[in-house]
Amino acid sequence: MGNYYYGHMFGLGGGMFMLVFWAAIIFSIVWVIQSFTGSGGKTNSAMDILKERYAKGEINKEEFEAKKKDLEK
Repeated sequence: MGNYYYGHMFGLGGGMFMLVFWAAIIFSIVWVIQSFTGSGGKTNSAMDILKERYAKGEINKEEFEAKKKDLEK
């Protein structure tokens, strides 16, 4: 009867351990894939990128207005 008791307790604890183990493995795989592909962050629209470039001073007001007009077409 002693073997049944330890087997039952190990089975319950082992099942919980396996659940946590596989959840950690799946989370790690997803995290690594997102880190390498860069898909974890938000995606910028063309207008957002244009506004960001204007704010950084990479383009002047005339270029910004011309490109904005092109994007709105």
